Order: sequence, then C-alpha cells, then structure tokens
Amino acid sequence: MSTLVQIGKSGEPTATDDFLKGLWRDNPVLVQVLGTCPTLAVTNTARNAIAMGLATLVVLVASNALIASIRKIVPKQVRIASYILVIASLVTIVDYGIQAISLEVHKALGAFIALIVVNCIILGRAEAFASKNTVVRSLLDGLGMGFGFCITLLLLGVVREVLGSGALFGVELFGPRFQDWVILVLPSGGFFTFAAWLLFFNWWKQRRAARAAGGGAR
Repeated sequence: MSTLVQIGKSGEPTATDDFLKGLWRDNPVLVQVLGTCPTLAVTNTARNAIAMGLATLVVLVASNALIASIRKIVPKQVRIASYILVIASLVTIVDYGIQAISLEVHKALGAFIALIVVNCIILGRAEAFASKNTVVRSLLDGLGMGFGFCITLLLLGVVREVLGSGALFGVELFGPRFQDWVILVLPSGGFFTFAAWLLFFNWWKQRRAARAAGGGAR
C-alpha cells in the first residue's frame, strides 16, 4: 500500500517523512493552524505572499539547523531565551536582506518581517523538533514546514489577487470589464479565503481517508 509518508523498517520516520509531513500531513497552517497572523495579513497579493513565505522559510531552516547544533550545550533553564536570540538574529539578517533586494516589498510586508521572531511555527519547531534531533533531520523538518507555509500563503495570495484585483503578480488577467471582488483584498477577505481553503483541505483529507478505508475493506 502506497502512502505519502514513508516509514522505515524499524518503524521510525525516514528522512522523506521529515520533509513531506510539513507539506501535507502536518501542514503548519492548514492542519496545525499556526502562523495565521501573517497568513491573513500579507496575502493580499501573490508577490507579498511569496516574499513572506520565503523569508519565513529561510529563518525556519537556519534556526532549526543552529538550534539542533547547539542543543546539547544550551542549559535547559535558558533554552527558550537562547532559541529566541537565535531566531531574532536570523530575522534581522533576513530583514536587511529584503530591504537591500526590494524596498517596495519591504514596505509592503512592513512590521510582519520583524514579527517572524514570534511566529509560533518557528519557535514551535525549535522546541518540539530541532532541540531533540540531529542537524540533518532538523534541516529537513524546517524545509518541509517552510515550504508548506510558503505554499499555503501562495494559495491564499493567488486567490485574493486574481479575484480581488483581476491580476496575478501585477499582470492584468481579465481586462477592464472584470468586476473586482474588492472585499478579498481587504483584511476581511483574508478570513474568507483562509476559511475556504481550510474547508477544501479538510474535505480532500476526508475524501482520501474514505477511499483508503474503502480500498482496505475490499
């Protein structure tokens, strides 16, 4: 029986599982419902969604690797403070990097770049995974969770920009007669779009589970 998640002969998760779980089974936004603040706030355009997703991905991968490498030398009493210091340092580097690459994108993301420091996905993976596993496994976990977060933001950004302004990455799609769904580019539109994707994602999971159960019964 083929499954998305591969398990080794010993029953332990494989390297493939460490990466793939963040894309689907344990997606940080659609399953764990974490990081919803930037998910709702910066996905009014696909470009902003990709920029925030990639910034979070870089911080998540780097922080996971660094925390996994120092996990045995950091006293338990100060581990959370140490993790936050590592994450804050990386966010500062990413912030200056985005500012150097594109001032326009930096202004569009605004304070949400700095708020990556308190993104519960990053601190949660540091505490729940990187602090207990090797550097390689932590890198794969960060990549999977980061790409899962990035893909989710892009899904929201595409829907909101296409329907809300009739464009994608700033390119007009439907011509002057298209009536924009202006509500989708407003803050409330983030909630509506997020709810729609959550509904679709859960429907798809239930459908797959029902098919698997039906196949097993036969």
